[in-house]
Amino acid sequence: MGTFVAWLQTVAVTWGMPGLFIVAFLDSSFLPLPELNDVLLVWMITRNKPLMILYAASVAAGSLTGCLVLYYIGRRGGERLVKGRFGAERVERATATLQRYGTVAVLMLCLLPPPAPFKLFVLLAGVGGISVGRFSLAIVIGRVFRFFGLGLLAIRYGDGALAFVDAHGRQVSLVVTAAVLVAVAAYVLWTRAQREGKVDVDKLDKLEGTP
Repeated sequence: MGTFVAWLQTVAVTWGMPGLFIVAFLDSSFLPLPELNDVLLVWMITRNKPLMILYAASVAAGSLTGCLVLYYIGRRGGERLVKGRFGAERVERATATLQRYGTVAVLMLCLLPPPAPFKLFVLLAGVGGISVGRFSLAIVIGRVFRFFGLGLLAIRYGDGALAFVDAHGRQVSLVVTAAVLVAVAAYVLWTRAQREGKVDVDKLDKLEGTP
């Protein structure tokens, strides 16, 4: 495994953006590659800062594609696979969380650092039939915040960005997660208020039009 990871790292560095995409795809789908995405992203950005946006976008796109593979595996009857891999009790707790919070739970897991059970929730999103559009949007928002944030840290701290993440990553992730959740809640409340306001206006128009 170590030899393969070393080879994959060499390929990613040689290929640049396509290499980052492949590593992110593998990490989010079939092959866990702890922190390899972060290491490669920071290393490449510190050596070519003007390409930060493209590098971060490549990792985010690869992660989304890998997540969609797991999502469709879950959607096509992956419940037995999920319970066999993660255990029935753990799956039941995660399912209850997903049923209560929906795609917001997936979004939170996107932002939290390991060992958050991200892949379990991705599979369960497919098993539970969450719409692919809402699922993809949650993944995109979470990955954009994570990898573009890491890119900005790489520009600011250089190779020391990973040390900063190791020291403060959980606190930063929790703050960002809270901020995103507040924004999501504000948007939901705003759209609900807009919808209710429109209903009230429609009722008033009907009343005014009644002889």
